[in-house]
Amino acid sequence: MKTKTIALLLAAGGVLAAATFTGKITDTMCGAQHTMAKGQPDDACIRICVKGTSSQYALYDGQTMMRLTDQKAPAKFAGQKVKVTGTYNEKTKTIKVASIEAAQ
Repeated sequence: MKTKTIALLLAAGGVLAAATFTGKITDTMCGAQHTMAKGQPDDACIRICVKGTSSQYALYDGQTMMRLTDQKAPAKFAGQKVKVTGTYNEKTKTIKVASIEAAQ
């Protein structure tokens, strides 16, 4: 599920909040269900969808699919559980990615 670890950073008169989100790397077309590339494992389906369509890499936490601003780093984590650190825009459901790492 979504894990939000808030780290407050004081910067130039304002407060910036970065959060850590835990979930699986997926794509915006398939979401939680990878059925577009029949017979392919989830990671292959995700890569096929991102490469061959207008689909983008996203993080799915079991409830919400959040598009990722970084579309290169998630490729090596397709279908895997990860921790994404960044700033979340609730309106656009987008995470401005600071880092991505494998989760335990």
